[in-house]
This record gives sequence, C-alpha cells and structure tokens, in this order.
Amino acid sequence: MKTAISVDDQLVMAADRAAREIGISRSRLFSLALQDYLRNREHHRILEELNRVYGGDTQQAEKRVAKRLKAKFRPTIKENW
Repeated sequence: MKTAISVDDQLVMAADRAAREIGISRSRLFSLALQDYLRNREHHRILEELNRVYGGDTQQAEKRVAKRLKAKFRPTIKENW
C-alpha cells in the first residue's frame, strides 16, 4: 500500500544512508523498522502483562536472587579468606 507521511529531513537522510549500506530501498527500510518497532512493542506489552499476572516486581525479584546467591557463596568466600 502506498501512503504519504511526514518525516524529519535528518531522519530521511539517515534512512537513505542506511538503506544504501544494506542494499534495500528506503521504503523497505521503513517497513522493516516499523515491523521491528511493532514487534518490540508487542513483546513489551506481553512482558508487562506477565509481570502483572505473576507479580512482576522485577527489582524485588532481583533482590531475592541476589540474596540467595550471597547466601550460597558466603561460606566459600569466608573459607577462602
């Protein structure tokens, strides 16, 4: 589908350079970039939903993992010092 959009001149020039470097058209580059953006956005949405469902306070989870690792390796560290 053809469509007209407004894009900053600097962004278009950078896109032209990138498209030339990888050997594709500017249109193809924009299509790939949009596809990648939408995929990442969907992955982020799914991750947020999983975190919400499973209590995804990632900072708390990281703290629990760090605490367990410290407890596991503390005896080894004390013995070697």
